[in-house]
Amino acid sequence: MKLMRHSAIAALIVGTSSVGGMATAQEVTIVLPEQPANLEPCRSIRSDIGRIINMNITETLTIIEPETGGVAPHLATEWEQIDDTTWRFKLREGVEFQDGAPLNAEAVVNSINRLMNPNLTCDSRSKFGDVTLTPEVVDEYTFDIKSDVAIPIMPTLAGTMQIVSPNMPFDQEVNDPVGTGPYTLAEADNEHVLLQRNDNYWGETPSVTEATYMWRNESAIRAAMVETGEADLTPVIAVQDATDPEADLPYLNSETTRMRIDMSIPPLDDERVRRALNLAIDWDGMGEALFGPDVLRATQMVVPGVRGHNSEIEPYTYDPERAKALIDEARTDGVPVDEEITLIGRNGFFPNSSESLEAMQALWSEIGLNVTIEELEASDWARYLDKPFPEGRGPTLFQQQHDNNTGDAGFTAPVMYHSEGQYSTVANEELDKILDEAVSATGDERGELFQQAFSKVYEDIIGDVTMYHMTGYASVGPRLDWKPDLKTNSEIRLSDLKFK
Repeated sequence: MKLMRHSAIAALIVGTSSVGGMATAQEVTIVLPEQPANLEPCRSIRSDIGRIINMNITETLTIIEPETGGVAPHLATEWEQIDDTTWRFKLREGVEFQDGAPLNAEAVVNSINRLMNPNLTCDSRSKFGDVTLTPEVVDEYTFDIKSDVAIPIMPTLAGTMQIVSPNMPFDQEVNDPVGTGPYTLAEADNEHVLLQRNDNYWGETPSVTEATYMWRNESAIRAAMVETGEADLTPVIAVQDATDPEADLPYLNSETTRMRIDMSIPPLDDERVRRALNLAIDWDGMGEALFGPDVLRATQMVVPGVRGHNSEIEPYTYDPERAKALIDEARTDGVPVDEEITLIGRNGFFPNSSESLEAMQALWSEIGLNVTIEELEASDWARYLDKPFPEGRGPTLFQQQHDNNTGDAGFTAPVMYHSEGQYSTVANEELDKILDEAVSATGDERGELFQQAFSKVYEDIIGDVTMYHMTGYASVGPRLDWKPDLKTNSEIRLSDLKFK
């Protein structure tokens, strides 16, 4: 049945696609679920951008090992802590950017300053929270990173910084990134992106000579393209399309999904309404039906195993009667619960993301809420992602998927829940104090403080509707020797792709 369905869809693709086709021995075609909003490196923590450029065009100072949270050298070869707020890094010598500029301390300082540039809306800056980083040149291949508060995990933080050429514009986003990676950007338009191997790369020469990226929103079409040879790889398909155990590979990923509640606007400023949103969802039924039997219910925005994850938090149970009673109680007290609430989604965000929006809308309607769905392309969706949020937006629930493969909750909790956090709609002084202390703490104390923060958000503040820790399925063609891992949602290293 799968072959017949996919063959029919593939025939449609062949008749309408203007790029792609069977790749040659050293060329690959990768089909993604959505078109990238742009190719700006400081936005590459977003999956639509990161899967293309991370560790392909641009590279980081260190590499985070997602399974252990350990840190390995990359563009930086060694580091040491000078004092509470200063870390010193030494660079690998003899490395050049793809435009011929040398990788030196001055270039890295420029790159970090670009990340901190207030004229750029850098998603990567969200990893720093409200911290100000001040880099300084020590000598040609040595630099310091100073922070206004102690950052005990600075080497880990360095693993999130995409280093770019000093010749790139400092005050504007780009679609033509230049880094030190093994691939350069050859073409980019509304139909495809083409990367070509960088023959001057400082590291090992990868097997893939060219990589063509295209995008199709429909999971079944992506699976069909891999099955028929139109594409070699798609990193994500829906569970219902993962029917070939030889090609469709499951993998644990570090993504967590949520609906962020805009707590500042009625009726969402009422705690009863926010609690009702969580109680109204049939979590077990929706999870297995849309995301598969291996999906994990989430009570916080980091997966188990990340330092700061709180395994003691009890998830909300499905209780529509209680949810409806809370809405009725709020209505009696004058809360405008009949106000239209807009559920902001993103086209092709993750498999069955649209279906999850529809399911939640239906369940929230049953308890008396007026919820409408608005699905946006990635660039329009991003307007609601971080501050300043659009004016005049009305009450909104915002669909978000967050990837933390760093092993530490410091890359999640501050940006999502601190009153100054880039994605945060929460403003709570007690929570801010806990998060401020957690960011500067180390060891067990650090983990315990983040656990307190997650408990307060989920049980007391109710700042979001946390959904699931996701399990992914990638479809891999017969030419490739490659398996997905924890980082697949945020990057696909072409240098890891081998041919059989």
